[in-house]
This record gives sequence, structure tokens and C-alpha cells, in this order.
Amino acid sequence: MSEVKARTELLRLGMELARHDRLYHAEDAPEITDAAYDALRRRYNDVAAAFPGLVGADDPAAKVGAAPGGGFAKIRHGVPMLSLDNAFGPEDFTEFCARIRRFLGLDEAALGFVAEPKIDGLSISLTYEHGRFVQGATRGDGTEGEDVTANLRTLKDLPLRLKGEAPARIEIRGEVFMTKADFLAMNAAQESAGEKMFANPRNAAAGGLRQLDARITATRPLSLFAYAMGEASGPVAETHWEYLERLRAWGFTVNPLSRRIADAAAFQAEVGAARAGLAYDIDGVVYKLDDLALQRRLGFVGRAPRWAIAWKFPAEQATTVLEGIDIQLGRTGALTPVARLVPVNVGGVLVRNATLHNADEIARKDIRIGDTVIIQRAGDVIPQVVGPVEGAPRGAAAYVFPAVCPACGSAAVRAPGEVVMRCTGGLACPAQVEERLIHFVSRGAFDIEGLGEKTIREFHEEGLIGGPADIFSRLPLLEAEIAVREGWGALSARNLVAAIAQRRGIGLARFIFALGIRRIGEANAKLLARHYGSYANWRAQMAAAVVIGSEARSDLGSILGIGPAIAEELAEFFAEPRNVAALDALAAELTIADAEARGGGELTGKSVVFTGTLETLTRPEAKAMAEKMGARVTDSVSKKTDLVVVGADAGSKARKAVELGVRVLSEAEWRALAGGGGGG
Repeated sequence: MSEVKARTELLRLGMELARHDRLYHAEDAPEITDAAYDALRRRYNDVAAAFPGLVGADDPAAKVGAAPGGGFAKIRHGVPMLSLDNAFGPEDFTEFCARIRRFLGLDEAALGFVAEPKIDGLSISLTYEHGRFVQGATRGDGTEGEDVTANLRTLKDLPLRLKGEAPARIEIRGEVFMTKADFLAMNAAQESAGEKMFANPRNAAAGGLRQLDARITATRPLSLFAYAMGEASGPVAETHWEYLERLRAWGFTVNPLSRRIADAAAFQAEVGAARAGLAYDIDGVVYKLDDLALQRRLGFVGRAPRWAIAWKFPAEQATTVLEGIDIQLGRTGALTPVARLVPVNVGGVLVRNATLHNADEIARKDIRIGDTVIIQRAGDVIPQVVGPVEGAPRGAAAYVFPAVCPACGSAAVRAPGEVVMRCTGGLACPAQVEERLIHFVSRGAFDIEGLGEKTIREFHEEGLIGGPADIFSRLPLLEAEIAVREGWGALSARNLVAAIAQRRGIGLARFIFALGIRRIGEANAKLLARHYGSYANWRAQMAAAVVIGSEARSDLGSILGIGPAIAEELAEFFAEPRNVAALDALAAELTIADAEARGGGELTGKSVVFTGTLETLTRPEAKAMAEKMGARVTDSVSKKTDLVVVGADAGSKARKAVELGVRVLSEAEWRALAGGGGGG
């Protein structure tokens, strides 16, 4: 694969992963299976590993969940609620163990693990003070979650007071789920009442817990398994297994299948054989390093801890007929084909649609309308199309991907080396404008309550808004007109205007993310905000970075995580006069707060280089220590470098640091500066 193709593939996969994260975690409305999602993420990781220079801090693998919803107060997690990396076979698990040994420098030392079935539900955080339950939150985006305290109090499995002694403050984590029997009974009741039925137990559990009225939650048959720890004001245990025992003693239900294991492959086979007969859905087994001290040393990278992995089960399959292929248009003009299927039950889930990715995938699999196709799933959501059933009747003709945009009629083209077809209509394409506006008001961006997808489309089609600035400059003046629209009313219109007013002040990172620039997701937006500090500085530097070879362009490319592909996207955005005009019009309506610096002390915002052989730390541990303290770790020394840490046999980088007058520390001096702590 060439670098051009790799860049395009990473962009396509990254956009898909971000969209599916939002659908699954924020909207409880997933469109693909866990297996399809895992395949997308694994493909992304493979390409990223082959072309590390194209991957920045906005790697979708670093993203956890989605931003919390607007109907609940938000709670910031003291310790991030992480996702997990996946294994799909013995080789993956063996490599996981090898990574742990390499990071810790343990050579061939034996590693002890605790295995726990991976429940398919909704992750939650439970905070106890002096033994009393005081607060509960969903995972959200891993940093902030929704305050669902009142709803959690209705769960029969949640102890409102811990039994026995406990730290003065402790955060306990677990999974809210619905058993298969309870799900079927509830759906039967929904059907009898003529109400909407739920697609699967996971969605039913998530929807039940995230009710704005806790009395509704109380009617839902929700269960809880506890399995992890966040913050704690005092010592709890030395091993994860001891911690699970403490959870049981405090009154929590811990999955009875959890155990210490010596042979992960054997346990995986055992649980896989028992899976169908379990009372609840699982999609794999989680293996956690038992030693908590080693867990702390390992820490986490991106979206996942280094000390745990989820070994997934193989996918489930079924066959059905492909009735049609629809084309969806994204905010960047990408044309995405979606398969319409004759509804089919796959592993207990009724599925109707599946993403077909792009024209190349359709051609490679030779998928035709009318084909009997294999559908695959391994979780609780809609599947992927594996391909046509061999020997079954075929569709009459190969599918021809449209050459024009279905929304505006502009030509749809594919740039050399790319796989995505894009509309050339740009801002003249109403679908692209609408999709950008929908992104702008989404939960991770401006999060304006009352401006959902349907309302945005309606207001745009009728000329009430043409761009983001209109939301603030025009809609408040149209309150009376909105009030008389069908489905609105004076109160709804007044609430919308108030919600818009509340969002006139916004942080720089959310503002940058809301613009919808390609490859600039939440993580990269935060990275840019921290680097430039203020909107005025970011705006000026980006305008200057349009010039290739300029100091501003060089500075942009030197940011750890912002590679040439991302720098190019930013430059292209600012090179377009219409984008700049829309940006300035929007900024004039807002107060954009400066970014908060990451970390603290003298390393915040500093650029650090490690060179030579470190003797008391592995290189990954050292880098993790620096990043945890707010520093940016790079691999080259320049006049912008603030600190160089030299180990044994340091060479040209150490000499260059001296020549440039950059501060140089020995490994011992570095550990003293960093407090002597471990990574993560």
C-alpha cells in the first residue's frame, strides 16, 4: 500500500469508527455488529502500524465511547473510564503478554491473570463516601459521563451502603445489563401494549438506565455486575482477585464465572462452550493482570489499559436477501453505500441494514442487488455483509456506483489513490451543509439542546439557517416564528433560544472540533487547543500555515500527533475563503475560552526527547511518565525542544542538544524531576 492510499484508508476508517462510536455509546442506536466494528478497528490499527507517521493523537483507537448526552448533568471521572484492546485468537493473547513483558522489562517472567466474561451492557461508575452510595455516572466519552444517580438507586443489585469497612471514598465500576429472559418478557409486554420493541438486551438496558424519569427506570428489569475500581482514598487490595473478593464482601454481585486462570485459551474455550446457556449476553472474556502494582506501572495508552485485553468470540452468521443499496452523504462529501436487507434474525437480533464501506468493497465481494448474502455479527448490533452465498441465485447485474451526488447532482469523483467517492459540490451541496450543521450542534461539539438532526434539516431546507453563525445571529430573532411552527409552541421556542444563549461561551477545543475539519476529531482538537492556547493565536497561526515552508506550517507539523496529513487538512480548510468567512462570522458571535494546560509544573507544554539506553526504565515507561505530566515527547531535537533526557551511549541527539543550548538531564535527574514514579 502506498502512503497516499494509506492516508485515504486511515481517513475513511477513522470517520467510520467515530460515527459508530457516537451511534453506539451516545445514541444507543448502533448500525453495525461488534464484529464489523472490531474488523474496522483492527484494519485501522494494521494500516497505522505500517504508516505510523500518518497517525496523530486523533487515532480513533484513542477514542473512548462518545460525549455524554444533553439530558443529564455531566460528571467528570477522576480516573478515565477506558475501553479495551481486543484479541481474536491465541496469537493475539500471546503478543499481549509479550508487550507487557517488554514494557516492564520482565523477560520470560510468569504473568498471573484474572478472567471475567465480558458482559454486553452499559458501563457505569459508582462513588461511595463513608460506605454510602452518593453518585453514579455512565462512561460517556471516558472523561465525562452522565449523572444517573437517581436511576441507579432503583437497581436491586446496587448496595446503597457497603457492608463492613471501606475507604472513606471509593469509586467502583461495573456493567448494567438485562438478562435474556427479562428482555424477552419486556419486549412481549411492549408488543402487547402496542409500544416500540427493543432491538436487543444491550440497547434495552442502556435505554432503561438513561431515562430522564427514574420512575421509568425502576420498572425496567436491570441487573448489575461489579468488576473494577476507579479512585480510592485508601488501600483496598494488592491483587485484582482480592479486590473482587472485597466487592463481594461489600454486597456487590460479581460474575460467578470470574476466576484466576493459568491457561487463557482453555478458559476461553470453556466459556465459549457455555455461552449459549448463560442467562445474559457476553461477547468475549476480559483478561486482567492480577498484580495491581504492575497494573499501575503499566498504565494505559490511548483508549485502553496496557494490562487488560478483551478476547472476543467468533462471529455469528445468517443469510438473507439484499433488497437494495442506498447512498448516504457525509459532511465531507463522502458517498457511503448502505445495504438494505430482508430482515433476518442473527443471534437473537433482527437486522435490516449494513454499511458496505465503498465501491471497491462492493466490487471486490461482487455484491449485487437481489443476491442471497451472508450476514455476520458477533455482538448486539446490525451485521456486515460477508458476501454472496455460493451457489445461490445471483442478482442480474453488477452494482454500478453512482457518478453523481444524489443530493445535489454534482459529479462524484475519486481522487487518485483514494477509495472514497466524494461529491464535488462542496458548500453548494445542501446535504454537506446539513451534515456539517448536524455535526456542529452534536454532543461533542456545541451540544445545543433542541437542535437535533431533524430540526437542523428542517430549518436548513426552509432557509432559517445557512451556516453555523446563523444559529446565533438569526434563530434568536425568529423565536416568534418558530413558536407557531407545527410541533413547537412558545415554551419550546423560548427553551431553544435559551439553549443557544448558553452556548455562546465555549472552550477552544470544542470549538475547533465543531468546525468539522477532516481528520480533526475531539482528540486532535484538544491537542491543537493545548498547543496554541487561545483562539486568536490558533486563528493567526493557521492562516500563516497555509504557506508551505512557513514557520507556522513547520510548527504545526512538529506537534506530537499532528503529522503532515493533518497539517494539510488544516491548511486546505484555511486556504478556502468561504471557510474563513464562515469561521470569522461564527467567532464574532461567541466567547471562546482559552485552553486549559494539560498536566502541571514545569513540564506542562514542554517538548521532551529521550535518547540513549535507559537503565532503570523502559523507553515506553519513560515516555508515559512525560506525557502524564503534560509534556510532548518527540524523537528529534530542534530549537523548539525544551528538554533532552540522555541514557547510556547517547549519540548525535545529545550532541545536538548541547549545540543548541537545550537543557540536558541524566536518567537519574529525570526520575527526580518526574517524582520517580512509573508510567501511565
